[in-house]
Amino acid sequence: MAVYVYSITAATHPQHLDGLTGVGDPPAPLRTVRAGPLSAIVSDASEDLRPKRRDLLAHQTVQQRLMADGTVLPLRFGLTADDDNAVREALEQRCDEYTQRLTALEGCAEYHLKAAIDEDVLLRQVLTESSEARRLNDDIKAGDTNPDLPLALGELVVQEVQTRHQALAAGIAEALRPYTRQERTSEPTGDDFLNISFLVDQENQERFLAAEKGLTEELGEDFDFRMYGPLPAYSFV
Repeated sequence: MAVYVYSITAATHPQHLDGLTGVGDPPAPLRTVRAGPLSAIVSDASEDLRPKRRDLLAHQTVQQRLMADGTVLPLRFGLTADDDNAVREALEQRCDEYTQRLTALEGCAEYHLKAAIDEDVLLRQVLTESSEARRLNDDIKAGDTNPDLPLALGELVVQEVQTRHQALAAGIAEALRPYTRQERTSEPTGDDFLNISFLVDQENQERFLAAEKGLTEELGEDFDFRMYGPLPAYSFV
């Protein structure tokens, strides 16, 4: 039986985990492994544990409960050790590193922002503001049968859209950055042009959220903003 590791906290963290159970079927009881100034929240789990919905929820619920009472280093789903002694040894060997990360995350939460813009709106902007794109589009509409025209227009539009996406993403990050400690950018997926996480301390959370709300109002209904948080600081552990 492996030992599943949820997170690391200071040994002084209250760790109010009453009523919670861990991953597995049946759900395993939670316990604490301590080593000096650090603690790890663990439970028993099978070595072939898979990310089922119930287990993902159990993992996240532990993080949220701990986060409500103090600083936590949330670990990724599926992290296991051989036994409690292996967990204790890891805490001892990396004590300075974990302690520094706990200090860096003290009083902070992660906010994750994704954003997209209506594709038709962006295409209209390109055709309106790019004289070359407008010329190519007008030639095609006028009946020019040159087979190179659609290809040239398509390549130009792709380049213009990418440039505008990058500018929008940079502008949004710049507007929110004054209210954050750190940021981590990930590759956007689907129709999104922005996929970014911010580390925000408690005293700046209201200003950060107000700034994000102001951006959504300023940019208007053509944009789709999705803000998630406050979350455990997975991106900054």
